This record gives sequence, C-alpha cells and structure tokens, in this order.
Amino acid sequence: MPEREIRRRTFLQLSAGLAAAGLAGCASTRPTVTRSYAPEPVPAANTFLADMYGEKPNEPYPLPAIPYEKIDPRFYRQMVADPTGEKPGTLVVDVGGHFLYRVYEGGQAMRYGVGLGRAGFAWAGRGVIQYKREWPRWNPPNEMVARQPELQQYSIDAGGMDPGLKNPLGARAMYIFQNGEDTLFRIHGSPEWWTIGQSVSSGCVRMINQDVVDLYNRVPNGTPIVVTDLSGGGMAQTLPQPQYQPVQPQYQPVQPQYQPEGQPLQQSPNYMRLGPDGLPAL
Repeated sequence: MPEREIRRRTFLQLSAGLAAAGLAGCASTRPTVTRSYAPEPVPAANTFLADMYGEKPNEPYPLPAIPYEKIDPRFYRQMVADPTGEKPGTLVVDVGGHFLYRVYEGGQAMRYGVGLGRAGFAWAGRGVIQYKREWPRWNPPNEMVARQPELQQYSIDAGGMDPGLKNPLGARAMYIFQNGEDTLFRIHGSPEWWTIGQSVSSGCVRMINQDVVDLYNRVPNGTPIVVTDLSGGGMAQTLPQPQYQPVQPQYQPVQPQYQPEGQPLQQSPNYMRLGPDGLPAL
C-alpha cells in the first residue's frame, strides 16, 4: 500500500478517536461540585413584624406569636399620616375602614387594624375611656345566656369566664363611657386574629392581643374617643367634647348626641348585648 495512503488512514483513525473522546466528555461522570450559599437574611420589615407580633412570654398568660403573614398588611400596627383631624391623644375608631387611630403631634397617628361586630355600626359619637382592665373576666349578659344556654357556666351569677387565652376579651379591655354613662362599648383584645378587618359578630372593637397590649400602654383613663365612619365624611367635628368623670361619683343623665345631619343617633339599650363577644359586668 502506498505510504501516502497509510498516512491518510492513520490520520482518519486518530481523528475518529479524538472525536469519540470529545463526545464522551459531554457526558462526564466527574462528581458535580455543590456550592453552598448562606441563607438569605430576613428582610428588615419581616424582622420588625416578627418582633411586633411575636410571643409575649412575660404576660400573666403568655401570648403566642401571631402568623402576621396571613393578615392583610394594611391592618398591621403602623404610624401613618393622621386622617382624623382630632387633637393629639384622641382615639378614633373608623368603622368604615376597620381602623383605630391614636393621634399624635405633627399630623401623625398610630393606626391599628380592628375587627368590628354588626353592633359596631349602631353607635357613633364621642366618649372617653373611663377605665381599663388587664386580662379582664368575661361576663356574658343574661340575654346572651338565655339565647345560648351553653354559656350558663360563664353567666354573671356563675362569676363569668376566668381570664386567659380563650377569654373573648383577650389580654386587655378599655371601657367607653359617654356623659358619665356606660355605652356598653369596649375596645378589647381577641384570640381570633383572623377576624381583624372584618365585621363578623355583634361585639365591640376587637384587636390583635399584641396590638391591644400596645394601645393599652398608650391610653390613660379619661382619653377621649370618637367612633365614626371616616369614609363617609365622619361626624368628628360636630359633636361636643365629653367630660371625663371618675367611676365612683354619681353620673349625670345622658344627653342626646346628634349626627351632622341633625338626626338623633339611634341606639338600642341592648344593642351591645347581642353578640358572642359578650360584655363584662364590673
């Protein structure tokens, strides 16, 4: 065989071998290098919220953490521009937006998300926080017990429900009076955090327990409060300021309050006694 032909065949064989080796390299069985990454840091906002709505082990009944991720962010406790026009120190419950505001200087307000009962729309006006209670007892009124006999064990005569995590009034309660009379309207904590932003019962203004503890520390006895609907223009600027009176002295008779359009407020004496929240009889 001519030498030239031999060199040509040798070249082709070597080329084929190199090509095969190259294809084998595409399916390399060399061990895969695994890279390890440091865990992503928790965003600052989440760290803040986790602390805000985390466990409170120092409470008489330690509060569990709230799964804040499951709550609409607009209902988180947060400082906002004050939409109420009220003087600093005032509480404003906006039944239309399901918010409670604690007004501060400089046009700012601390806003909390709240849950409302159907009865929350039945009363509007100005009042004061007459007094407050930490871990209050729950005393469902007799009308509620008659309608729900299973509550007999918690009746007023039986002494009510002991404070605790299952108590419908939660970790704190604030009692609203108007012109020296109990409105039967309360701001209180609730273990049912998922009802914040909703109107699901015939109870009072309910808050996440962590939020009501925070608000309780910001609100002294005698704090003025307005319950209104800011989405409808409200009534905050038209009602006279009530006077704070201590609990013990005799109270003045209730004077009627009027909405901006001049119509008397419709208020049944039993409107706050109709729901599962119940009211303490102190």
